[in-house]
Amino acid sequence: MKHTSSKPRTKQNCFQAACRYIWRYKYLYLLLVPAVLYFLIFHYIPMYGVIISFKDYSFKKGILGSDWVGFENFIYMFKLNDFYRVFRNSFFLSFLRLVFEFPVPIIIALLLNEISSKRFKKLTQTAIYLPHFISWAVIGGILVNFLSPTWGVVNNIIQSLGFEPIFFLGNPKYFRPTAVVSSIWKEAGWGTIIYLAAITGIDMEQYEAATVDGANRWQRLIYITLPNIKTTIILMLILRMGSIMSNGFEQIFTLQNTQNLSVSEVFETYTYRVGLLGGRFSFATTVGLFASVISMIFLLTTNFISKKMGEETIF
Repeated sequence: MKHTSSKPRTKQNCFQAACRYIWRYKYLYLLLVPAVLYFLIFHYIPMYGVIISFKDYSFKKGILGSDWVGFENFIYMFKLNDFYRVFRNSFFLSFLRLVFEFPVPIIIALLLNEISSKRFKKLTQTAIYLPHFISWAVIGGILVNFLSPTWGVVNNIIQSLGFEPIFFLGNPKYFRPTAVVSSIWKEAGWGTIIYLAAITGIDMEQYEAATVDGANRWQRLIYITLPNIKTTIILMLILRMGSIMSNGFEQIFTLQNTQNLSVSEVFETYTYRVGLLGGRFSFATTVGLFASVISMIFLLTTNFISKKMGEETIF
C-alpha cells in the first residue's frame, strides 16, 4: 500500500502560497494600491509628528532636534479654561450629530426601498445625495445668504408670517441647530448608499413569504428589513463613535464668526487658530492628540459593548 505524505507547512511554503494567491488576483490588488498609498501618505506617515506634543518644537531645530518637555504641554492644556470650552463644544455638537444625523440615512434608505417606480427612485436618490459633491465653501456662502437677517429668503418668510427676523449665524443659540441641519442636508443622502446596498442583499423570498402570511408593509419593514440591516447599522455606529470628537473643519470654519465663537469653537478650528495662526505647533499637536485618544476610547468602548451583546464588531 502506497502512502502519500503532504509537504510540511513551513514559512517558505506559506510565503510562496501567498505570492501565488496575490499574483492570481493581481488586478484586484492593483485597485487597492491608491487607497493604500492614500492612508500611508496622509494617515500613517504623519503620525510620526505626534511626538511634537512631547517637545518644545521649533523650525530651526526640527522635530528630532527640539527639546523634550515630557507632559508639560498636556499639563498646560488642562489648566486652560478655553480648552474645556472647546472640549464641551466639540462633544456636544458631535453628540447632536450622532442623535439627529445618524438615523436619517437609515430612514431615507427605508423610504427609498418602498418606492415601487425604479425611475422615480433613482431620480430621488440622485437628488438627495447630490449635495455631497458640493464643497462647504459653496454651501457656506449659500447659507450666509439664505439665512441673512436682512435679505435672506428664510427670514423673509419668517417676517411675512409676522415674526421678528432671526440672525441664525450670529446668535449662538441657533448655531448648533444650523450646523446639524445643514450637515444632514449635505451628507445624509450619501450615507443612504450603504444602507440601500445592505437592503439590496436581503433575500426577496423573505418578503414573499411574509406577504403570503398577510404581513403589511410596516410589518415587513420591522420584522424583515431592519433585522437584516442591523449588522450594518451597528458597524456604522461603531465607526461613527471613532470620530465622536470630530466635527469637520470645513463646515465649522465656514459658518464660524466672532459672534458665535463661544459655541462654534471646536478642536479642528482651535488647533488651526492656535497652531497655524499662532505658531504654537506643540500645543496644537497636543490638543489634536487628546481629541484622537478620546475618540479611540469611545470606539473601543462601543466595540467592546457590541461584542459583549453578541453583535458584530469591527475587530
